[in-house]
Amino acid sequence: MEINNKLITFIGFAIRANKYKTGINSVATLKRANIIITCKTMSVNSRKEALKLAKKLNCNCYVTCSKELSELTNKDNVKIIAITDKNLSSAIIDCSNGELKVLEQENING
Repeated sequence: MEINNKLITFIGFAIRANKYKTGINSVATLKRANIIITCKTMSVNSRKEALKLAKKLNCNCYVTCSKELSELTNKDNVKIIAITDKNLSSAIIDCSNGELKVLEQENING
């Protein structure tokens, strides 16, 4: 499955505009976020922690399907990213085309 270049572009816009945080501890310090994206290679315990953070921040949590998050962000060893801009978050979700799926408690192991 070919990654949509728009998805990479919008994530890049969020990074260049400094409207993001990476790392579980850094995301935990946020007071608000619009979406949280986790890597498909993230451990089960970390996914549970990401779901707790999403509930605390009142936002949706997504997981990548075909690519690792480090490939989408062009940063090494990125397992979680929180986007804090509403418009960029909406654009990322709209252009994901199946690359991102909602992470829920029921499908946390898969």
